[in-house]
Amino acid sequence: MTAAGPILVFDSGVGGLSVLKAIRAELPHAPILYVADSAGFPYGTKNPVEIAARVPALLGRLAERYDPAIIVIACNTASTIALDAVRAALDLPIVGTVPAIKPAAALSKTRAIGVLGTDATIVQPYVDRLAGEFAADCAVIRHGSAALVERAEARLRGETANPQAAARALAGLFDQPGGERIDTIVLACTHFPLVEDELAAAAPRPIAFVDGSAGIARRTAWLAREIEWPAGPHEDAALFTGGAAQAEAYVPGLAAFGLKRIETL
Repeated sequence: MTAAGPILVFDSGVGGLSVLKAIRAELPHAPILYVADSAGFPYGTKNPVEIAARVPALLGRLAERYDPAIIVIACNTASTIALDAVRAALDLPIVGTVPAIKPAAALSKTRAIGVLGTDATIVQPYVDRLAGEFAADCAVIRHGSAALVERAEARLRGETANPQAAARALAGLFDQPGGERIDTIVLACTHFPLVEDELAAAAPRPIAFVDGSAGIARRTAWLAREIEWPAGPHEDAALFTGGAAQAEAYVPGLAAFGLKRIETL
């Protein structure tokens, strides 16, 4: 496979930057277009029917306009709801993001793992299947936190920390029956690795946090193994669907991830 287009990394907001970072480590010379669907943010509290319709349509428009070599859906909610539809609609490699339940189950000593995601993700049948296949001998305790998604967004905008967001998200897991046994937590939203340090600081005991970014990056690198991108320097860009006013506050935070050119759709 030979292609000159970028790797398009897609999320509802800035959470996919955690995946972009891992992809850059695997493919340091690949051009990347980061897309934040800020006009549709947040996905995690929306009706799944709306997400199932919006994501394939939007990615179809983006694929036509930017001709990416690979699309990475760096969003657990979008992937668990719309991944199959996107793959059916687009004739190019699509990498999805799913909760890292398999590695979490392999790591857990107490056989109790938490799944911290969005309200939409944690109730998906896909998560049930992952738990049944890879963590059948574990207590799998789930909690959705829209507030923690907002906290990650605010942090990238440089806003003052909300010290309660991480503690409340963890309490949503630990306060459930069996929660006192949890030793491993799946960060089942790509926003959450951006605030993993806050979660670790708020945890009442040592906890292992697991996310899928490294596996997504490895899969992307494998799909890109025969791609030939143009030689020479390139400037990675971030695209916001919600317009320039929404994007402006993120400019310094995006620059820290190497995204110094901002576009709007």
